Amino acid sequence: MAAICQQKLEFLKVRKLKNLIELELDFDGSPVTAILGPNGNGKSTVLHALACAYQPADKGENLKFSNFFLPSTDALWNDSYMEITHTYRDGPTLHRSVKTPYEKSSRWKPIYARQPKRDLFYIGIDKCVPMIEMEKKQAKINYSTNEVAEDIFTIILQKASLILNRRYLKYNIHSASGKNFMGVEVEGLRYSALSMSAGEQKVFHILTTLYNAPSNSLILIDELDLLLHDKAMMALIKVIHARATEKSLQVVFTTHRETVISLSDIVNIRHLFSTPNKTLCFNETTPDAINRLTGEQPKPLEIFVEDDLSSAIVTKLASQLRGKRLVSIQRFGAASNSFTAAAGLLFSNQDISNTLFVLDGDVYSTREQKSAQLNRVITGTDHLSDTYRARAIDVIKQYHLPDGSKPETYLHQLICNIGHSENEEFQEIIQAALDIVVADESHKYINDIIDRLGLERRVGLSKIVDLVATTNAWDDYTADVRNWLREKIEPLLEPRDSAA
Repeated sequence: MAAICQQKLEFLKVRKLKNLIELELDFDGSPVTAILGPNGNGKSTVLHALACAYQPADKGENLKFSNFFLPSTDALWNDSYMEITHTYRDGPTLHRSVKTPYEKSSRWKPIYARQPKRDLFYIGIDKCVPMIEMEKKQAKINYSTNEVAEDIFTIILQKASLILNRRYLKYNIHSASGKNFMGVEVEGLRYSALSMSAGEQKVFHILTTLYNAPSNSLILIDELDLLLHDKAMMALIKVIHARATEKSLQVVFTTHRETVISLSDIVNIRHLFSTPNKTLCFNETTPDAINRLTGEQPKPLEIFVEDDLSSAIVTKLASQLRGKRLVSIQRFGAASNSFTAAAGLLFSNQDISNTLFVLDGDVYSTREQKSAQLNRVITGTDHLSDTYRARAIDVIKQYHLPDGSKPETYLHQLICNIGHSENEEFQEIIQAALDIVVADESHKYINDIIDRLGLERRVGLSKIVDLVATTNAWDDYTADVRNWLREKIEPLLEPRDSAA
């Protein structure tokens, strides 16, 4: 019988499981996914759900729902339901995007023997407990020592040295009272896991799992950042990504450390936020949108944008309307997050009449496309859900781009079309734009102008937007956002501001 191989987890959908409600979470992109979010919003529950979804193919752990969702007087887990979408190869046959549901009434289904096969390894926060705290003996602990010389452990020592900034020379296995545990040597000092710090022990445990896991394994790590300083955590994530890519692994970890967002080029960033009706998932977002959902509206008007270029455009519009001091601007990242953020505010019973979500205009530009995205996050068919969708779609607008254009490419072209300006600063920007004929990515058209001018990014964006605002295309490009701002700002201005 051919072995099951080439497994890939694509999607997790949860209707109800512990504190997760109507969650949709995808794993597209990088083989490494980071799950962030406030405490109590279901990060660990996602890992527990995934840990129960498979039976081992070869060397994986034998985990079941009872390991994480043990019935008790207050929690029988009845009516729990989740579904994974996964791809795998069974001999010569490739099964694409197979949906496997899991549910519990009197018992969990499907039965364990019928669950899909994949080697899976779960690293919980218990792996952070120093080994000495787990030992109950009061007397001297005598153990024998054997050096491990396999190539894979040489690599583990090299990676640990990089992550923890120590020169590890040897990896040992110690034995005492029928137990085996690891140890290391650092420049003449030899010690076992009994003397290791919790963070050091965790790094070695993760690396040992990572470098010994079979190809196509799924590795789940709860609170990766726990007891690690930022530099060590970032180095560890880079090592995890390199190994996952090399061995076709998937790694999903939770973290509270928002600095991981700086590694979004190699890690999928997924923020979770729970409302009473739904657990929302934001893809590739900054903390701004999440922080807003958990805090108060800081100014009378709030605008959510995709990135810092859009933020500079909105700032310019608000300044032109003499209302900059009235507007707070926050970023939500990927365009799809605008729909999730709007739903989150509505689910939290917050007023969004003075809130605007601004799309760049290259995706979801029609009302039908916006409605389809809102239907994805506001799934109910009752009157309240219909009301939420209608309110949300009215506060999601976009810039006007020519069909098929990207914002950066379009703005670059507008600048080039100016040709000449009597303003020396503007002329320097125009010349820098004219020198850029082709960029390998659309966003680099603006980035390259800023780099050529040698400006700090925020200053460079502001100057570029000031120049674009002098073109005939500016008013049409920003019309929807400008009109919304004018309607909201003018009633808030004092008479002398309006007359100015």
